Amino acid sequence: MTRNPAEAVLDGPACRQEPASLLRRVLLQGKYESLAMLRNGEQLILAVVLPLLALVGLTVTPFLDGMGDSRINVAVPGILALCAMSTAFTGQGIATGFDRRYGVLRFLSTTPLGRGGLIAGKALSVLAVLCLQVAVVSAVALALGWQPPAAGWLPGLALLALGAAAFTALGLLVAGTVRPEATLAITNLLWILLGALGGIVLPAEKLPAGGQSLVGFLPSGALGESLRQAFLGGGLNAGAALILLLWTLVAGAAAIRWFKWN
Repeated sequence: MTRNPAEAVLDGPACRQEPASLLRRVLLQGKYESLAMLRNGEQLILAVVLPLLALVGLTVTPFLDGMGDSRINVAVPGILALCAMSTAFTGQGIATGFDRRYGVLRFLSTTPLGRGGLIAGKALSVLAVLCLQVAVVSAVALALGWQPPAAGWLPGLALLALGAAAFTALGLLVAGTVRPEATLAITNLLWILLGALGGIVLPAEKLPAGGQSLVGFLPSGALGESLRQAFLGGGLNAGAALILLLWTLVAGAAAIRWFKWN
């Protein structure tokens, strides 16, 4: 029996394509999330412009005098930690909060990407943008005279990734439990407070005596201190790394438990 040409077309190779694998779906979602963050002017200012301004400001002012052999060497680790918090906590928190408000999260969670794939895509976008931030900040810092020890790069980058994981979990926890307007206010306020007084940009020794012991237990203080130890001395601060890991696990478990997709 002669087949209808339309049936032949419907049964052709183009209609028998296998669905994309989970890995490909996650990579595509991560690419989309990354480009969306970089195309947003406010996110770009938060992720790149403000950290660079802070880097230059700390280099030309005496805030970090006495902390090391040069201002730039002490400033860069804190600025890298600030980049991680900017993208993983504030940027991702705000984006996720408004995606939740407009139903984007609910829609994507019902697609083949699934909830797990959506979260993986967001985590991948954080790492992609963070890599760009590290490249830009490092290039500017090297031009300003930054001289990091070669032994500090491996522990430094590993701690930076761990810090990004902790702040991503915290950002998703906030974005998934409060209203988007509250997410916007909370993440921006904490960015300012933790950036100035949380041990990220300024070491704990430069903070008021009453808060020095507390700062080390915050994710901001643990990340800032561990990066300074890595990029100033080439060592690994195991205690700070453990604190970051605990924040990641606790905040991640809380986000899984209380995150509301609607």
